[in-house]
Amino acid sequence: MPINALVWGENVHEQMDENVRALYPDGMHGAIAAALAEDANIRPSTAVLQDHEHGLTEVRLAATDVLLWWGHRAHGEVSDEVVERVQRRVWEGMGLIVLHSGHYSKIFKRLMGTPCSLKWREAGERERVWVINRSHPIACGLGEHVEIPNTEMYGEPFAVPEPLETVFVSWYEGGEVFRSGLTYQRGAGRIFYFSPGHETYPIYHHKEVQQILRNAVNWAHNPAPAWTAITNAPNVPIDQAREPLVQKGPRLHADGEEGFG
Repeated sequence: MPINALVWGENVHEQMDENVRALYPDGMHGAIAAALAEDANIRPSTAVLQDHEHGLTEVRLAATDVLLWWGHRAHGEVSDEVVERVQRRVWEGMGLIVLHSGHYSKIFKRLMGTPCSLKWREAGERERVWVINRSHPIACGLGEHVEIPNTEMYGEPFAVPEPLETVFVSWYEGGEVFRSGLTYQRGAGRIFYFSPGHETYPIYHHKEVQQILRNAVNWAHNPAPAWTAITNAPNVPIDQAREPLVQKGPRLHADGEEGFG
């Protein structure tokens, strides 16, 4: 079965800036989806901020295996209700790939539990993305590094939790370095943050960047059934214990009663 990958785009700069529109006439989300479609194992679709419920309804998210998220100017316009919906789906096992300025999105900050802040500079400088975990599936098919001719600098310190794995570290022409490819897991959901992708440069047309995104979708996909009970905290009655059990000491709750655990 193909992986259902939903590319979510803010779709604001494409409407406001003629340079962005010229680079991405179908939107950045459209360019990313087209790159994903080159993999026969991936079935991409798109949604944007302006769609009903931002295109992230309960039904659509339930059918999504991996969600790719690009946002920048309008993080605050994303509904908290939708953010909670996405967070639950990640806990249940949906993969999440957060791109570039999505580090400041509500969903990424909520899942990380940290400010997700960083240093930045928009000077069109060169970026060398070093592949420091050559055996990782997200790095499949790459050499020692990826050269991006023009980019926005992101620099340390990057206020995120310690990742499960660091796949990429970037060096910039101005001298800064940045952990540009990080993996996490929250609940049953795999998360990958990838920093290259500033809207005024053709980064999502870069062949090796496109390969990274395809690799990331395949890596983030969890084929297991959704863990829909992950937020439940059931009270297990004494007579349903796996082994014979006798009540000892006082109790706050009756068998089967809801409580705080």
